Amino acid sequence: MASVLNVSAYLFTRIADPGALRQVLRERALAAGLKGTILIAEEGVNLFLAGAAHAVRPFIDELRIDPRFAPLTTKESWSDTQPFGKMLVKVKREIIRMDHPTIRPDAERAPAVAPETLRRWLDEGRDDRGREVVLVDTRNAFEVDYGAFGGAIDWRIERFTQFPDAAAAAAPDLAGKTVVSYCTGGIRCEKAAIYLREAGVDAYQLDGGILGYFERVGGAHWNGDCFVFDGREALTPALAPRSTAPRPAAA
Repeated sequence: MASVLNVSAYLFTRIADPGALRQVLRERALAAGLKGTILIAEEGVNLFLAGAAHAVRPFIDELRIDPRFAPLTTKESWSDTQPFGKMLVKVKREIIRMDHPTIRPDAERAPAVAPETLRRWLDEGRDDRGREVVLVDTRNAFEVDYGAFGGAIDWRIERFTQFPDAAAAAAPDLAGKTVVSYCTGGIRCEKAAIYLREAGVDAYQLDGGILGYFERVGGAHWNGDCFVFDGREALTPALAPRSTAPRPAAA
């Protein structure tokens, strides 16, 4: 049985002291024997951690004691080996770089669509208002090549900072449609949905991203695997490293 717990989580919340928080979280993570990456910025925190379950979960629980991080939710998966080589804790200008400082998910989120709702819309070919549903992939092109939702729009961007220009150019074609942005864990589509709405698009974000969809719905309407930024490379819809598990058929 796989023994290494992998956790990903992010939260847009105002952090006035990212440098001080970096020191605290680094000491806690190292003391717990964890490996991975924690990014901290004034807009929030983004983390990927791996280790023994009895070390990872208490670390998250202690983080949630801080009122700023009480709403933090995690996505879990398992692996046979440690997918990270070291523990890195960094302070960044943004926890996901978009270069549009007016996009502030910590102030107000775009509406989210639950995985179960999205699957039903895709099953039925329309949303609850009878409108066409369009999926927009906010990930980089090489990530999309590992797997994507069937029929999703892919602008072949090489980095997320290119998303705003691509979205602005496509906005007129998305008018009158229900647009759902998605990404690996939810962090990019948080900013993407806000940007699209400011461009006049009726946009929503997939709550929990692809990994949240896999966890709650499975592989329905998904083709391929999902690239992840660690040593596992990609996960199947069963949330297992694709090199060690057969890919389940989409429901």
